[in-house]
Amino acid sequence: MKIYPKKLIRFLNVHQRWSISLKILPLVIVIIGLKYIMFVLNLDRIVLNSLFTALISANIFIIGFLISGVLSDYKESEKLPSDLACSLESLADEGRILQYGGHGELANKYLSTISKLNENILQWFHKRYRTENLMQDISSLDEYFYKLEGITQPPSLTRLKNEQSSIRKMVNRINTIRETDFLGTGYAVAEIITTLLIIGMLFTEISQFLVENMVFTGFVSFILIYMIFLIKDLDNPFSYYIEHNISGNVSLTPIIKSNSRIQKML
Repeated sequence: MKIYPKKLIRFLNVHQRWSISLKILPLVIVIIGLKYIMFVLNLDRIVLNSLFTALISANIFIIGFLISGVLSDYKESEKLPSDLACSLESLADEGRILQYGGHGELANKYLSTISKLNENILQWFHKRYRTENLMQDISSLDEYFYKLEGITQPPSLTRLKNEQSSIRKMVNRINTIRETDFLGTGYAVAEIITTLLIIGMLFTEISQFLVENMVFTGFVSFILIYMIFLIKDLDNPFSYYIEHNISGNVSLTPIIKSNSRIQKML
């Protein structure tokens, strides 16, 4: 059966949307199975009380605190690929101006360098290119800026240097976001409390009916585990180098398309 691009894109979007649910579903099924065994063997003898529900509320509060923290970085991260693409194309525009001015050889070398920088940035996102090498590539543009001093106007050269500085800042910011975990101790507390709550639910008599026990245990376990996985995904929106981890990654489409447009200038 032939798969059209739009259908493929729609499939990938659905897979991305449900990837966390599919990832944790086997674990939730195991928890429900254990609850079934506990109920049949009459091992769930702890009485459900207000203290237990208070612990669930406290855990949700901690999870809410963590997700509010990572969301601020995530919203900023969504803008960085498009900002990078804009800066790269702004640098490439100078190459087109050089072509119009009759400096074709210099323009082509300059545009080839910008295109290679764009490709290296994409490789760097997947950790196939070292950060130090990428920073050197950004600094290598100084050679062309020196050659442009006698050709282009000073305001244009200043603009190019500002774009170079912006790219360097964004690369450093992206590297900091993907290499730094948000409040690791908070993750530990949320994981410990979630684990204890799930164990507690296995030994707690939630209802006299088997179905109600299994449904409630499965639902609460699913929500708590899902939120922890979601926070970890949002904490690193640039984890393209982690296989099968696509649910929380921001799109690199602007940089991919900018590279295509730059190559057409050559």
